Amino acid sequence: MSIAVTNCCFSAVSSTVKFRCSASSSRLLATTNSSAACVASKASIHNRKRSKRGSASSPADRINSKDGVSQTKSAGRAKDGRSSPFQADSNSGNAKPFGSQRRDNKSLQFDLKEQPVGAGNLQVAVFLDAVVKVYCTHTAPDYSLPWQKQRQFTSTGSAFMIGNGRLLTNAHCVEYQTQVKVKRRGDDTKYVAKVLARGVDCDIALLAVESEQFWEGAEPLQLGDLPHLQEAVTVVGYPLGGDTISVTKGVVSRIEVTPYAHGSSDLLGIQIDAAINPGNSGGPAFNDRGECIGVAFQAYRSEEAENIGYVIPTTVVSHFLSDYERNQKYTGFPSLGVLLQKLENPALRECLKVPSSAGVLVRKVEPTSYANKVLKEGDVIVSFDNVQIGCEGTVPFRSNERIAFRYLISQKYAGDVAELGIIRNGQSMKVQVVLNPRVHLVPYHVDGGQPSYLITAGLVFTPLSEPLIEYVFLPFVRTFAFNVNTCDAFCSFVLLLN
Repeated sequence: MSIAVTNCCFSAVSSTVKFRCSASSSRLLATTNSSAACVASKASIHNRKRSKRGSASSPADRINSKDGVSQTKSAGRAKDGRSSPFQADSNSGNAKPFGSQRRDNKSLQFDLKEQPVGAGNLQVAVFLDAVVKVYCTHTAPDYSLPWQKQRQFTSTGSAFMIGNGRLLTNAHCVEYQTQVKVKRRGDDTKYVAKVLARGVDCDIALLAVESEQFWEGAEPLQLGDLPHLQEAVTVVGYPLGGDTISVTKGVVSRIEVTPYAHGSSDLLGIQIDAAINPGNSGGPAFNDRGECIGVAFQAYRSEEAENIGYVIPTTVVSHFLSDYERNQKYTGFPSLGVLLQKLENPALRECLKVPSSAGVLVRKVEPTSYANKVLKEGDVIVSFDNVQIGCEGTVPFRSNERIAFRYLISQKYAGDVAELGIIRNGQSMKVQVVLNPRVHLVPYHVDGGQPSYLITAGLVFTPLSEPLIEYVFLPFVRTFAFNVNTCDAFCSFVLLLN
């Protein structure tokens, strides 16, 4: 295990939500802070223009740091300044307010199986009652002083019922939770919820509510199929701007493997043009037929882009639920454990004796993965379970689309065996690979939420992790190493230590 040594004199670093650093743009998780009052944005202006033209839209939604979680910090707590191209919204999910409403409720009945539900009557549909508001109290660990925790803060997000006394929300909505409560639409009572499983890599969490009163008259949502491009999508949740439920509408812009800001993983994602604001995280997204097509979780924020939100598709959600049912816990998405390179260069393919334009080159094999036993550097992977891999690292997807090769791996479960077709030194062969979740030497997240530590001879020993580097060492390095005015002081400090 890698060990990091930190002195007790390090000051505590306040942070509420994790962000990935980016040079020009940010991928944000939907999280709202009570101290942040800048709600107006280009998206809000755009929504007002759309409403004037007759389209369904309403108050502007705001994009903040973690998808689907609206955070309210206690007094005296500093806001984390890190940024990432993707941000998750937290104050009741990523959703835009819904405009046109039907007033005629008389003799109105809904049958999700037989009668399609259009955008006009979506707001009065009974399945909107399955969307609840999540209130979470967080207590994040203090990595500079691992024997204590940081000051508590609260956040709000969205969730929805999936049956069997369970709710589905985003993992970042209940990160470092000490208490989770949920409230139904039209009710003023908050019920205690228990976190059954939390998938960090896929940003999904499973909640359970034991109170029978909470489930009275509840109608859980059913997961639908993967939508098509240009298909209308409606996001429902409790975002920033009010306390009641909010509905926003857009279309499916893109479906591809995309980075997940919270879990630092690459999984299938649905890009939509509906606004994803703090609080929308964990809220469901519906198609025109009233079927749930995914979970809103993050947005792309940049000076050069507008109205780019992301939804976790039902394929990823179903994988998470199936994994939990199989193992009674979440084990994670598997990984092949190799570093790949495209083979678009004809000269490179000729050098590797690859007869066709298919296949990707194995640049490096992780020593801790099972693939290290059967694959070597310089091998060319041309097929995965008899599915041909293109020279760009893509495979056929649906009728007339292609998607990244990683999508096939994400469809597997931990312990599954995949058959790879490879070319080694010009010879074709088949090999069997056992797929398991990647084991990071420096983990992105700490299991259990609280780091372990050992104090001896005035030194604090704690396992090396990315949160420790981000919250303790990076601010220290920036202060002493990258400040021109303190370069001399930094050199003197290093000489003194030696």
